[in-house]
Amino acid sequence: MFRTIFQHAALFALLMLWVCEPIAAQKRKKKDKEEEEVVISIYDVDTLMNPIPLQRQLWHNGRGHIDEFQARIDGADGTVDGFVTITEDSVFSRLFTQSLIRDIDQIQVMIENLPAADAGWDQRTENNYKLRYLQAVDELMKRYLSDPAPDGYFYRRSVTNLKEFIIADYEGRTGAFIEQNVNVYTLNNSTRLLDAEHPDRQYLYREMGRMEPAMMIDKLAEFASYSYACDVIAAAARVVPNKVFNYATSTSGLRYVVENCPDPLVRAIVQIARYSKSPLRAMPFLNDIYTGKKTITQIDAIAADEDLYYQNLVRLKLENVSLGGDTYTDELHYRGLRYVREMNDLHNEKPPVRFKCINGMPPEVLYFIMVYGQDEIYTSSFVGTFNRMMERMEGKSGYDLLSTVHRDKFRTFLRMCAGYNTLSDFLGTMAPEQKTQLMKDFIAGLEQGKDDDLEGAVDVADAFGSIRDEELADFLRNEVKYNYEQSYRKGSKKGVIVYGLLATLFEGTRSSDNSEAVMAQSARLKLPPINLVPYNNLLSDTGQVVYEQFFFYGDEDGRASYNSFLTNFKDKTKWAIEKTEFWTKITSISGKPVVVYANMPLEEPEDEVAVAKLCEHLAANNIHPTVLVHRGHSYHLPLTLDRITKENRIVILGSCGGYHNLSTVLSKAPNANIISSKQTGAMSINEPIIKAINDQISAGQDINWITTWQALGGNFSTASKPIKEMFDDYVPPHKNLGAIFIKAYRRLFNADM
Repeated sequence: MFRTIFQHAALFALLMLWVCEPIAAQKRKKKDKEEEEVVISIYDVDTLMNPIPLQRQLWHNGRGHIDEFQARIDGADGTVDGFVTITEDSVFSRLFTQSLIRDIDQIQVMIENLPAADAGWDQRTENNYKLRYLQAVDELMKRYLSDPAPDGYFYRRSVTNLKEFIIADYEGRTGAFIEQNVNVYTLNNSTRLLDAEHPDRQYLYREMGRMEPAMMIDKLAEFASYSYACDVIAAAARVVPNKVFNYATSTSGLRYVVENCPDPLVRAIVQIARYSKSPLRAMPFLNDIYTGKKTITQIDAIAADEDLYYQNLVRLKLENVSLGGDTYTDELHYRGLRYVREMNDLHNEKPPVRFKCINGMPPEVLYFIMVYGQDEIYTSSFVGTFNRMMERMEGKSGYDLLSTVHRDKFRTFLRMCAGYNTLSDFLGTMAPEQKTQLMKDFIAGLEQGKDDDLEGAVDVADAFGSIRDEELADFLRNEVKYNYEQSYRKGSKKGVIVYGLLATLFEGTRSSDNSEAVMAQSARLKLPPINLVPYNNLLSDTGQVVYEQFFFYGDEDGRASYNSFLTNFKDKTKWAIEKTEFWTKITSISGKPVVVYANMPLEEPEDEVAVAKLCEHLAANNIHPTVLVHRGHSYHLPLTLDRITKENRIVILGSCGGYHNLSTVLSKAPNANIISSKQTGAMSINEPIIKAINDQISAGQDINWITTWQALGGNFSTASKPIKEMFDDYVPPHKNLGAIFIKAYRRLFNADM
């Protein structure tokens, strides 16, 4: 890229001497022509003024440096043409091309053109400064290449920040720049531009520790020896105490940095780490110990009884304890799944047996079992738990119940009620004015929180897709319109986009099985067609093969799923199967080329080794699957999500997606079409879906979700009632309103970036 520029630098310098006129002559011309001269800043010139010394040339075009990194980024789409093509994403293509190709080229030129005299540099100082600037550029490019899911907007801001940072440093105003730009971009770029001991860098780290303690505590090793380390640790203890706890129980030297911090809350965490019999179980009750409400011994006694432990986690919710909220919420979710799985496993038993595990539990506890068990709870398990919650409310209204639980995840609960056809029953416990107010609150306030906090909006979008009460649907449409107008008046960019998208989605649900209507809706949302995955978008980088990757795990369910999966490929005239120690490779021998990889479901924890070995093999051979399938319970899902890449175009979650899973998938694979279930996936449903997709791929056809789902629906219409109900719980990409909402929001919110 940049290599060809500096080769002509000397010639350009001679031409400049010839064409440049004396300043006085320029002034006369300006006066005579009465035109205002356009002056290009030295920071924006895109042509070299002087040849580059050999030592710095290596940082431009030497092996393993800036130009080579640009070529790798440019050539990732198969062609080195000065344009980074991200399939199906013209916005990201433009952002990456502008930032990492054109802007980086210009920054390289700018660095070399910076006049030494204006900065008071001698020759050696000039070389040192410019080398440091080039190293900062080099470092940014490395960050991109090691990023499994690079975000176009993030790198545009990063490159812009780097240029401004270099200019500020050159002009001697680094301190002022950092004060005005305390953010992650400045933090990343500072690693090369400022020494660790530099006061401005220490200020940056201290302020970032105050603003973003959860992020900064992960960087503790970078500043552990400085006096402000305790300030960052103390701030993190109030936001992510588990991370501080992890340091307190580690064997590294950072343990002593935490232990030596005198902050009272940090001391409480250290005491739990040292003296509790079950430190991990005790950590959710950090607030009890910190405030002296309970001793470590008392907490250990609670932790020893599963039911008592769970009910005390609910107590923290009811007391609205904020300290360690994420910690005990995570534990509430994890421990609550024990009840959900027991009810699910006993789905063939009579209710007294099936629901024995929740006997005697108050309605508030049952509420949290449902909302935090959303990823796995069966329809019948939800309905059974819901009915018992209603029975035990003892005359209280649902409105009162939600007040008691401080409306924690109330949108999630209402979305689940809508999905499982219990919303009318729940709303029926309320007075008319309570019902109206609740549904107003359901829609209101979605513009609040951080720009990327979309959980409430996604719950609203998903809930609307399940609402069959037209009167309620019209009420919600009107509330969306009202909140849109309010957001517009207040100038809330997030609010305008959120409510504008919801209005579009709400209209689209009326015709979600009409291809022309869905295409029109895609255009309004500024998205590629949400009902279609072109066959060419599934092909590998070489344009010849469609690669698929399946994730299996080593529990009994995982092994059964793997054996069931293999039955799809038993026709030896169509498929060839090869097995290794860690994975199975299945290759098509008729139709279009398809290669399917699946890790072996080895005994836990060796199953994770098999996943890692397969992923290493794929990476080493430059194989990027475009179809990814998770098979197994939701507690295995985080391991699969860690392996999602930007190349994935179809992602099938064998267990329920949920907001956080949808958000994670789309953060790593922005163009993914997601199939998920409202409950735990079933082999009897997964296999026909996968077969339908593979049949179309083998024929070289585009995947049309509307026609695919209509055909599947026809096949399942004659199945038994339980099987039909399970299929109905699967959500295809064109009806996955949560995923559609997240995609559209991210594009629209950053459209003006």
